[in-house]
Amino acid sequence: MARLVEFNQQDAIRKAMEVFWKKGYNGASMRDLTDAMQINPSSLYNTIGDKRQLFIRCIDDYTQARAGALQTHASGFKSASKALISIINESVNSILYSSNSCLAIKTTFELAVTDKDVQAILKHESDLTYALFLSLVRRAIEEKEMPADTDAEMIADYILNAFTGWHQSYIVHQDAARVKKMAKFLIAQISS
Repeated sequence: MARLVEFNQQDAIRKAMEVFWKKGYNGASMRDLTDAMQINPSSLYNTIGDKRQLFIRCIDDYTQARAGALQTHASGFKSASKALISIINESVNSILYSSNSCLAIKTTFELAVTDKDVQAILKHESDLTYALFLSLVRRAIEEKEMPADTDAEMIADYILNAFTGWHQSYIVHQDAARVKKMAKFLIAQISS
């Protein structure tokens, strides 16, 4: 009779996510993952699936949590432009002071080009983030916090893509002043 597999899947997913964060998808071995999750390989295969299925769960959980946190953060502001500025500053803080760079960005460069499922998850999160930024920019225009002729779509897209560029810049150059300067420039552009 088969032994009942008992473990906290959410906790195991979080532990696997940490391994993927540190080593990337290709660098993480099944042994790394099952050791971190404190389960045996058969428990993983019987409940979640193989390494790829585990990774899909991890990146999906990660992106959903990020999108929810961003929405919650933005909803704490009455002023749309102040929400955008706060989000920009929080992004800078995350880039410079978080122990791990963004898992979604790392995944974009490692897998999104070749894995359509991963690409779809990342695109969904990007679309949600873009929609939030677009709604904030449009609200800022309506509230006269930005000029009426502001191209809301371009600004939302620019902010979203700036974050990816800042991550890449910091990974390559390790220059906090450079990232802060770019963020200050972006804030000045959307505040004028």
